[in-house]
Amino acid sequence: MRTAILASSEGWHVRDLRRAAAELGLGVERLDFRDLKGSAGCDQAFPFDAVIVRTMPSGSLEQVIFRMDVLGLLEASGVRVVNPPRALETAIDKYLGSARMASVGLPVPRTIVCERSAKGLEAFEELGGDVVLKPLFGSEGKGLERLTSRADATASFARLEAEGKVILAQRFVKHPGHDYRLFVLGGKVIAAMRRVAVRGWITNVAQGGRPERVETTGELELLALRAAAAIGAQVAGVDILPDLEGRLWVLEVNAVPGWKALAPTTGLDVARAVLEWTVTPAVDIPPAAL
Repeated sequence: MRTAILASSEGWHVRDLRRAAAELGLGVERLDFRDLKGSAGCDQAFPFDAVIVRTMPSGSLEQVIFRMDVLGLLEASGVRVVNPPRALETAIDKYLGSARMASVGLPVPRTIVCERSAKGLEAFEELGGDVVLKPLFGSEGKGLERLTSRADATASFARLEAEGKVILAQRFVKHPGHDYRLFVLGGKVIAAMRRVAVRGWITNVAQGGRPERVETTGELELLALRAAAAIGAQVAGVDILPDLEGRLWVLEVNAVPGWKALAPTTGLDVARAVLEWTVTPAVDIPPAAL
């Protein structure tokens, strides 16, 4: 079975997948989104049985739509696409992802999205005057701001409006300085870690958080499985935050999850697990079963 890895460069995750593929005797090749070619009204054989999406680079609206179209048509032709394009679209869009999870009853922090700074200030007050400002499209904790004063909120919202960007404000959840990242694969939680904030309130490892091994509870695992199912992600990194009263909040689902910190923390060969599941897929747990 030939597998393509969609990635912009030979980064750490591509190299780790290549290493695991060699151990499994699988053929893998890296492809760049810019090298993809679509066709209509003519035969075009795709030389791979499966595609693992490891990036979704920025681009024009035309480029992004074309990439999703290609992935969708590949999936419709029988190529296994991990994750499916609809799951990628939903997870990458933080507003849509939060809305999908909230619609199935998952505990998601209150979130308000708008374009005008005046509406953003109304949201700031409605959310209690303590919010996390997030980029609509973002990862690894980049671009997060905590706003606790009306003056700071006014400046940040005005800047985003001037730049033609969307304002996504989420109620800040007071927490004990850590959260959980659970890795879901084919309807099962296969690994988890606690991420401890070392400086400030951001727990993301890419922003300096410290990864720790943790034993998960049934409640944590069920929330992670329900969140992945709500997004439609077969491979997912689910971030769950406990508040000071012990209640759990689902922050987001990452449909292109990394494991650079998770693998050594847990001792699990995540790359090997992802490849084995991709070429011999397990039975996914449907959303209705969770």
